[in-house]
Amino acid sequence: MNKVILLTGGGSAGHVTPNIALFPGLRDRGYELHYIGLEDGIEHRLISEQGDVQFHSIEAGKLRRYFSLKNLTDPLKVVKGISQAKALIRDIKPDLVFSKGGFVSVPVVMAAKGKCPIVCHESDFTPGLANRIASRYADKILVTFEDTLKYTGGKGIHTGTPIRRELFCGNSTSGLRFLGFSGEKPIILVMGGSLGAAALNDAIRASLYKLTQRFDIVHLCGKDKIDASIAVPGYRQYEYIGKELPDILAATTLIISRAGANALFEFLSLNKPALFVPLPKEASRGDQLLNAEYARRKGYSMVLPQEDITPERLMHDIDELNGNRRTFIERMKRDKTLDGTEAVLRCIDETVKNG
Repeated sequence: MNKVILLTGGGSAGHVTPNIALFPGLRDRGYELHYIGLEDGIEHRLISEQGDVQFHSIEAGKLRRYFSLKNLTDPLKVVKGISQAKALIRDIKPDLVFSKGGFVSVPVVMAAKGKCPIVCHESDFTPGLANRIASRYADKILVTFEDTLKYTGGKGIHTGTPIRRELFCGNSTSGLRFLGFSGEKPIILVMGGSLGAAALNDAIRASLYKLTQRFDIVHLCGKDKIDASIAVPGYRQYEYIGKELPDILAATTLIISRAGANALFEFLSLNKPALFVPLPKEASRGDQLLNAEYARRKGYSMVLPQEDITPERLMHDIDELNGNRRTFIERMKRDKTLDGTEAVLRCIDETVKNG
């Protein structure tokens, strides 16, 4: 009889892609895959592309740290979501629930308590609100950063974060062909997240003429952020890149990016020197600042605070990163914990085995 695993997580791609990274290994181990998320959440679209994963939807209330009238009604959605998740768990009979966080995961973890083992995974340096709640019900809490163990008590295990297999299978020749680059210049990949990063977009575009003298630039600028008025040789801009991303990464020399934990560890696992421009404290809960500082402290990357961005500072830091890139690469190659996929899978197997 197949083992059955029920995964959950949603609200953003960062709560879904690590789960997707586990699917090949779970299939290899004979697991039947089920997923609980929101019908209109990004997780439904991403999971529906995976073929053999059965998707189930529930309602869930968003967990807000700020005042909103919805804070009065969303607890009712949580209660309804718990009831829906309990019914699904009775039908699915999972051997384990694996939660990646996001507010949709809370009713699932609460419903699973006492029915099967629960394993949570926290990507960021400090646990998010949903995972802080879910951790009370979890048997184990897996973390990306070893420093995060101080928040998890005796349940914590440092595993790293799961990385999608396909990212390691890119072909640089195919990437160059897709981009129309010769490969004679080093390539910089600029990523501001799915919504783009205005400060980063503006700084790159203000520096284009100097940058493209020495580099080719691939700019993933975010939805509706393409500037059609720019016609600079050696500059390619896209809202989003899908299946071609592994090939583009294979062809990339340097990366400039926000510092979400999943993207950060994907770049480190691929041994790509990066200049991280973390989301500032006033626009977030500060996790990207901690993520980026961790990678800088390890000697794997550089950090450019958003408030310090100028075309001149950007050029200076890119030159420094490029000049020291071989040192950064060697340090990353020596760290065997950057890809946590197998460690997470081993923990799942052990938990199922021990019941």
